[in-house]
Amino acid sequence: MSVHELSRAEARRIAVRAQLLDRPRPTSLPEVVRRLTLLQFDQTAAVAPNADLVLWSRLGSAYRPAHLQQALGDQALVEVQGMIRPAADLALHRADMADWPGRGELTEWQEFRRDWVAANRGCRLDILARLRSDGPLPARELPDTCDVPWQSSGWTNDRNVLKLLDLMEARGEVAVAGRDHRGRLWDLAERIYPDDRVVPAEQAARVRGGRWLASMGIARSSGAAHPVAPADVAQAGEAAVIEGVRGRWRVDPAQLGRPFAGRTVLLSPLDRLVFDRKRMTELFEFEYQLEMYKPAAKRRWGYWAMPILHGDRLVGKLDATADRRAGVLRVDAIHEDVPFTKAMTEAVGHEIGELAAWLGLHLDLPRD
Repeated sequence: MSVHELSRAEARRIAVRAQLLDRPRPTSLPEVVRRLTLLQFDQTAAVAPNADLVLWSRLGSAYRPAHLQQALGDQALVEVQGMIRPAADLALHRADMADWPGRGELTEWQEFRRDWVAANRGCRLDILARLRSDGPLPARELPDTCDVPWQSSGWTNDRNVLKLLDLMEARGEVAVAGRDHRGRLWDLAERIYPDDRVVPAEQAARVRGGRWLASMGIARSSGAAHPVAPADVAQAGEAAVIEGVRGRWRVDPAQLGRPFAGRTVLLSPLDRLVFDRKRMTELFEFEYQLEMYKPAAKRRWGYWAMPILHGDRLVGKLDATADRRAGVLRVDAIHEDVPFTKAMTEAVGHEIGELAAWLGLHLDLPRD
């Protein structure tokens, strides 16, 4: 089979279209999540939580956060390891859960986690018993009877129950049943996950690779291991090269030769179109990084600057904050990576107004 030769513009349009960021907009929340394969659950609400921003950018202002909560409450969608996925997709992950911490020769880190869970078997059984009788429950109401504390240089140090729950979730023993105002509610996985046939591991990996490539449109044939997305899509799609970009790529053939109708979109910094910063730079030649962890004086674009997509180009960043106490969406700056035409300025301004209206806030624009 021949290798597809694509220009950067063609590759960008494939990526934008695959992520449902072209015209016409999709209209179904379940279909959007199925096509994207996942939504990252992140509660940072400088503007709005990531999952809500991702859905708003696709569905428009008809979307309401209550729609996502209803889908999670009905268990049409489930939260797994910080990602919201279609419940039907759990069958593609259950074999990996059963084989936790991994197959074949384990890394030192995998062995450490396996041994730590084994050393705290009593606590694990205590948690399962408590959930069986009283679940769903928040982590703060579960017993910490760990014999060996979790040691870390990060925020999880000595947070034994939280870490054990995360690893029990990876093992397929417990699952997120929902959230209250303070965080996740846990229950037995058998009460949350659908009782579907488990897809064998090798078949599941092939299906996940194909699904991921379809959601991205174009991706490198292999990449660094990632806990939530396939690292290798070499068997999915068809081979491609991109003019001016080194290396081999795989492209979803369903995206080839299709017409493109772009629109202007304000993106979450965690949107999958820009989440892989290396791919973003290669395809869009766009400079960006999330600066929320930088000191304010060292930020170039803002705490939660939102990339601006215009057609098939990333053209700037919106630095805005939702000040809910004051009732305003405060726009601190609009950074133009390329000079905006009058049409671009109007389109970006319209989207900012739509964002404010969707949030139920008045718009507070910067004064020259």
